[in-house]
Amino acid sequence: MKQDEIRSLQSMPAASPSYGRPPCRFINREYFTIRYESDPDAIRQAVPEPLEPDGSNTVVYEFIKMPDSSGLGDYEESGIVIPCTFHGEPCNFTAQMYLNNGPAILGGREIWGFPKKWGCPTLKVEETETLTGTLVYNNILVAMGTMPFKYNTVDEHEVEKTIGKTQVNLKLIPDVDGSLKIAQLAAYNLDHITVKGAWSGPARLSLIPHVNAPVADLPVKTCIEGMHFIADLTLPYARVIHDYLKENGGYIRNEK
Repeated sequence: MKQDEIRSLQSMPAASPSYGRPPCRFINREYFTIRYESDPDAIRQAVPEPLEPDGSNTVVYEFIKMPDSSGLGDYEESGIVIPCTFHGEPCNFTAQMYLNNGPAILGGREIWGFPKKWGCPTLKVEETETLTGTLVYNNILVAMGTMPFKYNTVDEHEVEKTIGKTQVNLKLIPDVDGSLKIAQLAAYNLDHITVKGAWSGPARLSLIPHVNAPVADLPVKTCIEGMHFIADLTLPYARVIHDYLKENGGYIRNEK
């Protein structure tokens, strides 16, 4: 294999890349999110500087079903998102993610810095009336959320704005000697968004402590609202907004 050929490869292994080349298009991506009040000290501990929690003391727990994802396939995902600011600009920090898809884990970590680990999430309607999300890790239930199915209709344009908000990941990749080779805040904005339906309603969330899936480290004080929506969207490449290995963080304005 010649050096020019190597430089043209997208990922390992060279003989058969683990995931397709972005951008990734998602069709009928289904979200169930629960916004809840949590402990401000726990939130602050989970958020990496120079990001700042937005002061609402809220966390968003997500269950997502992705039946048609270009380059990645069909899978489900679950995790925690924290509303933040970056130098005064609003954003969401992705704190934890668990999913059942190898290509999405590998590509998500290597390109965007998503904090992805293998888990077994599900999102479905139980007994025709209850939208139910679960996360099982090591054969143990660690999260369960419920909401009435299609309770209140929500303005789809408002949901598009929510989906399009800047998202930030902490990307950490070691060098061959174990030291950090990459330590960045990577930001991206989903685009080409079409919301096909959106609903809100009361919700409940149960989080169970687990050392390797510590979703319960951001405890539930009060469930505020559940949201359920279905959308087509595109995940583009990310951009670096902070580099921990450069002097003063190599601050770059968070522009789309």
